[in-house]
Amino acid sequence: MSTLEINNLHVSVKTETETKEILHGVTLTIKNGEVHAIMGPNGSGKSTLAMAIMGHPKYEITSGTVLLDGVDVSEMSVDERARAGIFLGMQHPVEVQGVSVSNFLRTAKTAISGEAPNLRGWLTSLKTSMKNLEMDDKFATRDVNVGFSGGEKKRFEILSMEILNPVIGILDEIDSGLDIDALRAVSEGINRIKNSGHTGILLITHYTRILQHVVPDHVHVFVDGKIAESGGPELGEQLEAEGYERYQKSSTR
Repeated sequence: MSTLEINNLHVSVKTETETKEILHGVTLTIKNGEVHAIMGPNGSGKSTLAMAIMGHPKYEITSGTVLLDGVDVSEMSVDERARAGIFLGMQHPVEVQGVSVSNFLRTAKTAISGEAPNLRGWLTSLKTSMKNLEMDDKFATRDVNVGFSGGEKKRFEILSMEILNPVIGILDEIDSGLDIDALRAVSEGINRIKNSGHTGILLITHYTRILQHVVPDHVHVFVDGKIAESGGPELGEQLEAEGYERYQKSSTR
């Protein structure tokens, strides 16, 4: 069983004029087959946590640790973290001109596993995953995210996670910009990955609508760069009814 352990994590962001601490002691443990939903208002540090785990150079871990199966990943490069089994589904996926979806994913799979997958089996696996996500076969030959709608980009993120089969999948606002059909397809993809039992998922979101499709094992309320409260799915329902106001008032006292 793989485990991601975040221990008393403090993270600062560097700008041209200053360095500002954003995370103030985050502690969290994610295991295979679990879904942890992180919810909180804008600016609370949710995306900072995702970027720090993945190793974005703008985000500096000033104290605390991020351990994957007991190994500190903070000294690893981004590609080393990916090969170790950490995946980030980005809030704003980037376009990759001149590289097809199929070639991009096969190259990434080869880099992670150390050998190229059998071509026939690879194509079968890719087509099956695309069909499950209600993606047209033509997407396999299109340049990555070029001309994709918001919903198509998010489906591609889930397709990537399903194909690459990480031990930890971080999804940063995967539900933003999705219509009803895309939300359903993306949610079903997340559930398939969860039910495989291989991947632990950190699901960052503002809203509870995705939690109506993907039932989390744990919900964490993020306010002012730290976890203000943790609970089960019922905590998400409480946030839907009450919002974040009481947490924000407490953090300013």
